[in-house]
Amino acid sequence: MAGNQTDWWKDIYKALKEHDVRQVAYVPDAGHTDLIDACHDDNEMTAIVHTTEEEGVALLSGAWLGGARGVLLMQSSGVGNCINMLSLIQTCRFPFATFVTMRGQWHEFNPWQTHMGQGTEPALANAGCIVETVEDPEDVGAQASATLHRAFVGGQATALLLHQRLVPIKSFGK
Repeated sequence: MAGNQTDWWKDIYKALKEHDVRQVAYVPDAGHTDLIDACHDDNEMTAIVHTTEEEGVALLSGAWLGGARGVLLMQSSGVGNCINMLSLIQTCRFPFATFVTMRGQWHEFNPWQTHMGQGTEPALANAGCIVETVEDPEDVGAQASATLHRAFVGGQATALLLHQRLVPIKSFGK
């Protein structure tokens, strides 16, 4: 495992490789920057930037139908953008895995992030996702692997929320 607070993304990347994930959908997010960069640098993965998170849900359904495994990387505010599209997962019964960097939690400076940050877990659960949260960087690898196993072996919709404690404290000045 990675071992320090800012290297948790390496554990997710390792889990993606171990679970043969080939497509990574994302909307740019500072919390996922290193992971996104690693996916772009990997010749066995295709990292696809989107303008909105629900595009990633559609991409992942197509990836699965085409025989590829994929994940969606997003920030908690993006979950609100996906609510309608998440019904596609349950209706079509395809596996789904997302890794969500959280806002609106510990040391949040931006009040606009608080409401969706607090509503992320119930929104995903109400859409039929199994939701877990990881706060300790030492647990990220095991939780990421379990999330991917639940999705691709168990055929479930899964979300791993990456607690705000895992990312550096943000402010408007930085």
